[in-house]
Parts: sequence; structure tokens; C-alpha cells
Amino acid sequence: METAQQTPTAGSLSWRLSSHPITLLTYLFFRISSLLTYLFGLRLFTSNFVLIFIITILLLATDFYYLKNIAGRRLVGLRWWNEVDTASGDSRWVFESADPETREQNATDKRFFWIALYAQPVLWILLAVVALVSLEFIWLTLVAIALVLTLTNALAYSRCDKFSHATGFAYGSGLARNLASGMVSSWFSRGGR
Repeated sequence: METAQQTPTAGSLSWRLSSHPITLLTYLFFRISSLLTYLFGLRLFTSNFVLIFIITILLLATDFYYLKNIAGRRLVGLRWWNEVDTASGDSRWVFESADPETREQNATDKRFFWIALYAQPVLWILLAVVALVSLEFIWLTLVAIALVLTLTNALAYSRCDKFSHATGFAYGSGLARNLASGMVSSWFSRGGR
């Protein structure tokens, strides 16, 4: 009896089906490395809290930058950024989406992107609970920084995706951009007006 070798189908979680495998693997590396450094750094590699703290922060910052500027654009055709009006000091969130008619979405890239985008903040929340329960309050500062960075990307990409599907806007122009940037800027503004 012969066993047929199963080939992964489109949309399955196999990086080999990615349109941008290097981008995908780099994205996953940064997503996972900060968590692994936090979880195992003190236990396996060193007893120096400051070193693990700094390495984890650098990995989180690199993950934030890579996701925001490279992975989101290449894997799902979305980008976001914040603009500040120099005259008034007001902050405005801008969302950009590739034209769906000219960009072919890869189902594997899309699944990996969204799963990793939402899984990481959930894991950091669980780690915050563990730090609280085990009374390791010093780790809460690191977890808080991780949550700010990962939740900012998750919220921004969620809004970007929502408004790109709802209105079909391309490259952050028109009514959708203004509506989305106003809504998200009110979430992130200080002290509400």
C-alpha cells in the first residue's frame, strides 16, 4: 500500500507556501524571539536581569519596526503611520492599503500574519498575570512595554484592515483615511478633548 505524500494546500500554515518566505520567517523570528528571551533568558543563559531586559526591549522594538514598516506591507498589503501637524501638534493616524485589484493576496502569508499579530499580545497578557501571581513586579515594567508595542500594532492593523475592506481605499486617500485616522487618534490621544 502506497502512502501519498501530502502537499500543503493554499492557506495552510506552511511557510513554504509563502509569497515572501524571507519576510515571513523574519517576522516570525522577531515575534517569537522576544517572548523566548523573556521566558528563558534568566533561566538558561544568564542571571543578569538588566541584560535580559535590554535584549528583550531591543527585540520588541525591532519587531515593532519590522512589522509596521516591512512585514505588514509585504505580507498583507497594509501599512499605518502617525503624522503630527507641526502647527497645532495634533496627531493623525494614516492607514494605507494596497489596491486589491493589483495585489494578489497569499492566503498563507495572511494567516501567519494575523495569527502572530494577535497571539503575541495575548501571550504577553498571560505573562503579566504570571508575573503578578508570582509577585515578580519588576518584570511588569517589561511586560507593560511589550503590551504597548504589540497592542499598538494589533489595533492599528485591525483598523487598517477594517477600513480597507469597508471602503476599498488605496494608499491612504479619501474619506476612509480621514475617518480612520480620526477614530484611532481619539483612542491614543492624551486627556480627550
